Amino acid sequence: MDFEIVNGDIASLETECLIIAVEADSTLSPAAKAADEASAGYISEILNGGDISGKNAESLLLHKVPGLSAKRVLLLGFGKEDERNNRNFRKIVTAAMGIVKSTGVSSVTFALDCTLTDDADQYRQLRHLVEWSGAELYNYDETKSKKADPSKLEQIGILVSEENSDLAETALLDGTAIVNGMSIARDLGNLPGNICTPTYLAEQALELDDEFEDLTATIVDEDEMAELGMHCLLSVGTGSAQPSKLVVMEYKGGPEGEKPHVLVGKGVTFDTGGISLKPGGGMDEMKYDMCGAASVFGAMTAVCEMALPINVVGIVAAAENMPSGNATKPGDIVTTMSGQTVEILNTDAEGRLVLCDALTYAGRFDPASVVDIATLTGACIVALGHHATGVLTNTDDLAQELIEAGNQAADKAWQLPLWDEFQEQLDSNFADIANIGGRPGGTITAACFLSRFTEEYRWAHLDIAGVAWHSGGKAKGSTGRCVPLLTQYLLNQAAEEE
Repeated sequence: MDFEIVNGDIASLETECLIIAVEADSTLSPAAKAADEASAGYISEILNGGDISGKNAESLLLHKVPGLSAKRVLLLGFGKEDERNNRNFRKIVTAAMGIVKSTGVSSVTFALDCTLTDDADQYRQLRHLVEWSGAELYNYDETKSKKADPSKLEQIGILVSEENSDLAETALLDGTAIVNGMSIARDLGNLPGNICTPTYLAEQALELDDEFEDLTATIVDEDEMAELGMHCLLSVGTGSAQPSKLVVMEYKGGPEGEKPHVLVGKGVTFDTGGISLKPGGGMDEMKYDMCGAASVFGAMTAVCEMALPINVVGIVAAAENMPSGNATKPGDIVTTMSGQTVEILNTDAEGRLVLCDALTYAGRFDPASVVDIATLTGACIVALGHHATGVLTNTDDLAQELIEAGNQAADKAWQLPLWDEFQEQLDSNFADIANIGGRPGGTITAACFLSRFTEEYRWAHLDIAGVAWHSGGKAKGSTGRCVPLLTQYLLNQAAEEE
């Protein structure tokens, strides 16, 4: 799919579908007024007929509008200006792309020069238009014998004034990089566990190494992990025939010696729960337990495509959690890379076990910040539903930076407390720490566990259990969150450092 910025007279635009905005009470946007004048009032006549009133996401497709070179004109409702926000804007883009896909056109041009959201930043408005229209074209057919028919849509244009072309071009390039990163994250999440194994994730990192000059991938195998003392991570994969991997991707876009920002992703490629076996119903969705790792791959891809002038390290702790005669048992005690011992009371609380050693490993990079991303707890869904990522941190300033990035990226996050009182729930009679702290505050005690391994640097934990995928029906599948949040966070860091 090619995105492009276009300028010029709206009447002479050569496109198969021109999309213009109708605001509340059938009010035409400036671009729509220009199209109406070129058509000698044809569009106004349609509006006076009452076929569309301009309500949010309302639409009407017109053919062969006189005076316009466009073959079709899609009138798109934007509602009242004080009702405009990212949520409603995304509904509008989704509605538009649904019609575009159904018509089978090869080119479309958005001419939306009204207020799109309550965010006055035109860069972000245009970037979201690119991200969300691109996301609507995503289709997974990797494991189907009959592939989906290729999309006929080849080009999406965005009409802007010449003085805004440079800004729009930047928004287009960044939006394209983010949607590409989200697509990679969605593909990895949607692949089944028999294909997307820890070894497969390692291979994807090596492919990124080949693709991007500034990125270098290193794969730490089980023998090397044992030498490093990463027995907590290794304990998760002992019941599986699939070897565990620690995947390290170093992007060096900033000055040599500048401290990197580190992303650490939970990569449990399938989670049966191990000996603490999960119920069978819906267990197929445990292929999504590596969506934290997928978001790291997506963000690293976006960073490389944007060529951000900062240093970033992506670490993926990859393992498969299976029950077998070799599997870790409840009550087993293992030693982490940090030297702390862990009593594993529940083998289904395995995400924190792979992450803790990866977080210790992250310290060797002397990081400016470390953010881990994981589908860690069902308790986060109880707390925040399927709308927001949970944020917990040892540095409140970092939480605010991530939440602000989420707001900017329309990928919302919300902070939960990390108080010392919760740490006591992890006390163990037989080890330094237990891997579970009971049902109360489950998301918080999981983060408390991770915090024991992050005392030497600025760290935040993102629990994406509620947002990483959709369950059931036609919507079932990976969402690609929180690639937009992570990428925006890194964009902000790059802007500050510049």
